[in-house]
Amino acid sequence: MQFSQFDDFLTNGRDLLAKGPIALVFLEDDTEIDSTLRHHLDAGFKSVLVFAPDPFPLAPDVAEEVHRISFDRTRGDDYVAAINKIIPLAAGQWLYYCFNAEYLFYPFCETRNVAELLAFHAEERRDAMLSYVVDLYADDLDRFPNAVSLETALLDRTGYYALARLDAANHNHPKDRQLDFYGGLRWRYEEHIPAPRRKIDRIALFRAKDGLTLRPDNTFSDEEYNTYACPWHNNLTSAIVSFRTAKALKQNPGSTFDIQTFKWHNSTPFEWHSRQLLDLGLMEPGQWF
Repeated sequence: MQFSQFDDFLTNGRDLLAKGPIALVFLEDDTEIDSTLRHHLDAGFKSVLVFAPDPFPLAPDVAEEVHRISFDRTRGDDYVAAINKIIPLAAGQWLYYCFNAEYLFYPFCETRNVAELLAFHAEERRDAMLSYVVDLYADDLDRFPNAVSLETALLDRTGYYALARLDAANHNHPKDRQLDFYGGLRWRYEEHIPAPRRKIDRIALFRAKDGLTLRPDNTFSDEEYNTYACPWHNNLTSAIVSFRTAKALKQNPGSTFDIQTFKWHNSTPFEWHSRQLLDLGLMEPGQWF
């Protein structure tokens, strides 16, 4: 199904929001579009909605399985505003959002689908799940000048840390069960990254409800949605492995000539398996076994 305008989707596409979980994939360029969409189709989302500029092609097999909405950030379309318009229409359903060349991983994702993941998470009275955006990058920028290579992808195996998230409305006291997480390329090349964009945490999986809004810093108006765990034990978390930062650093004229390689002594090949991310502490199985 295709929608020529976002407003057309809001009017005539509501049936696609009636049953979740629902993936919202925003295309920023034409890099790894089909692999991104296939990955999330395989994860078991009931609907995959693709927000894409009109010229971007989709492989025939992918186009048959997804629902396309005309959406172009270069003309001013904003993903935060779009998600906030979708939330009240999908009240009660689980939503997930990401960008092209990003891939969702969660504990045991090789044998369990995303609906099973969220069913367990909901049983623990959780309405949102923290995701860590883990940077991927090609091993050879001469061969892959846009820094994207699925076959030779590397990630940082160390260098991740968290700081207390301070509450400006409460005399800068730390917020309960909220942290700002850092690491990866945004940490190593922080001089090229604006401070508000250096965090790697994203509440990418959440249950929509009336009155809920997403903020530009990828947090929500309901502070409980922004917590990493409930008060009584650790909860599931997920990871989004992403080429997005590497692409941006190599496409930005202010940084591309300063970076000859992203490799350093703590680079390691990405194995495309949840076990590696669990072993590195980049997601948490909680009580799910």
